Amino acid sequence: MVPASSPDEPPSGAVVRAFDETSGPAAGSDLVDTERWARLARAVLSDEGVGSGELGLRFVDTGAMGELNRAHMGTAGPTDVLAFPIDGGHGGAPASGPTVLLGDVVVCPAYAARTNGDSRPSGDSRPSGDSDASGNPRPAGDPDDELALLVVHGVLHVLGYDHAREAEAAAMQTREQQLLDAHHRQP
Repeated sequence: MVPASSPDEPPSGAVVRAFDETSGPAAGSDLVDTERWARLARAVLSDEGVGSGELGLRFVDTGAMGELNRAHMGTAGPTDVLAFPIDGGHGGAPASGPTVLLGDVVVCPAYAARTNGDSRPSGDSRPSGDSDASGNPRPAGDPDDELALLVVHGVLHVLGYDHAREAEAAAMQTREQQLLDAHHRQP
């Protein structure tokens, strides 16, 4: 459980600490490339205007996610992604001031792989249809696409996006697609 750190991480930008807490290949899943997903999370934060602060990004197995889901959402069983924003703003702290704790995003790759026919995060009732930058349908179940969507979705939740109402859901889905096209689905 070593956090991902990148030599190209800007000292004045947001910091993403990513941890792989999954069981790995013994549990039927590959090890998570935490640095890759930390870069994606940093890109989302940057595009959203977050110039400083710290975000935690954890990848957990279904047992840990089930416990978190029950404790924080009151729902039995695992889910694909949970976001835990920390109040106090995002990106407002000067580089020389105290670090703003943005929050944590927790992703369950094993649960996402089981439900990979539905490309929308759990609790997100929007249609699962998704497309690439060219408008072509995205193949359902691509593990990299699923994890990318969950990382972007969780970071946007930490920053205050929601999908409780139809207008919010449409705005969030549009922003997710823009960010994925810019930082994940590059030609």
